[in-house]
Amino acid sequence: MAGWSRAVRGVLLDISGVLYDSGGDGGGTPIAGSAEAVRRIKASGLKLRFCTNETQATREKFVKKLQGLGFDISVDEVTAPAPAACRILKERGLRPHLLVHNDLIPEFAELDKANPNCVVIGDAAENFTYANLNEAFRVLIGMEKPVLISLGRGRYYKETDGLKLDVGAYMKALEYACDVEAEVVGKPAKPFFESALAAMGVPPQQAIMIGDDIVSDVGGAQQCGMRAVQVRTGKYRPCDENHPQVKPDAYVNNLAEAVDILLQQL
Repeated sequence: MAGWSRAVRGVLLDISGVLYDSGGDGGGTPIAGSAEAVRRIKASGLKLRFCTNETQATREKFVKKLQGLGFDISVDEVTAPAPAACRILKERGLRPHLLVHNDLIPEFAELDKANPNCVVIGDAAENFTYANLNEAFRVLIGMEKPVLISLGRGRYYKETDGLKLDVGAYMKALEYACDVEAEVVGKPAKPFFESALAAMGVPPQQAIMIGDDIVSDVGGAQQCGMRAVQVRTGKYRPCDENHPQVKPDAYVNNLAEAVDILLQQL
């Protein structure tokens, strides 16, 4: 029996690159066996939480898309950056200038955005124009104490037509230009994983993260005390297996294989 699969009570699943490969048209393609793997986890009695850095749509919208692709998933099973960021903004009385995807803006509808005193950046895709980045820069540079909140810090992700730059590249540009360190809300931030664990009611030692991102999924989960498995789907690249800092507890070819191994110990 694989050591990583012992005494697991809860499973955290990344979405993009593990369940499906997203498409630039707002669609996507399920990864073979992944929908059935989700059903098997739920049928097993294990606790399950979907832990995603998705910021190109509201939770409601991308959950509906996943349901259309055959996945058994509901909004209240998803931990995502935008709702977590909204809680932080409200608690701290922050008024955001948004550099996010148009489809994510409804998540921030209840917040005061007049006279912004912080910048929130997400995976804005085509909204990452020079003009929009420069506007965010001007908002930040005009503050005595700049506040930059980033909905994740991924370097790139995979869509059906290839790899795409993620929010982390643009976050780093603003950090450099404004001499500020971003506050990351989303993977790999420890509080983000802790909120997902709390929602499941499972301690980190009894949980496992399954993802395709060696740093945000695997490294972030391990720093939180969880075990973590990397799938060889999505953004996975063979060079990940020689990463100088992060070593997964295991590699599997896909989610279906991970679930096969995991359920053997129940």
